[in-house]
Amino acid sequence: MKKNKIIWFLLCIVFLVGCSIEQSFEKFFKQEMTKKHTGEKNYSYSLIHTELNAVHDGDAIAVFKEQNNQGKQIFIAYFEKENNQWKWKQTRGAEWDSPVKWSSMQQEPYIYSGTLSDKSIDEVFASDEPGKIINVEDGKRFWYVISPIKDAEVTMVKEDGTKEIIEEINHEEL
Repeated sequence: MKKNKIIWFLLCIVFLVGCSIEQSFEKFFKQEMTKKHTGEKNYSYSLIHTELNAVHDGDAIAVFKEQNNQGKQIFIAYFEKENNQWKWKQTRGAEWDSPVKWSSMQQEPYIYSGTLSDKSIDEVFASDEPGKIINVEDGKRFWYVISPIKDAEVTMVKEDGTKEIIEEINHEEL
């Protein structure tokens, strides 16, 4: 009888410790993607880049590709931890070779992002904030900038040092 109580006590401790372990970001992301796209045909995704504590402690940014009925797309999403659980807060998507050159999240944190196919672009800025450029595949890159400014000016710097202000939409490509 005493042995059963000890075993029961130890099992309770193991259960409580297991419940208090924080959920890993990658595990949360996989669960959410599986939940959101259960039953979809011709769907796949791959997580390309994560940045934990991107704006403050307890947040994350994920860059991921999707293959779906609309073709190949790339997304950036922002997450925050609430009560030791990840919460999906904002998402922006982009397509390769689109007239939409960049987009931004409309709530804080303001995250500007877009695709790059031009190999001569070395840097991207939103106002004075430098961006991160991620190699995705075969000369395709994705960039993002976390900015405190809601309506920042996006500038690209080429290998030769020339700077170009980039409008959100290239109206010539429409």
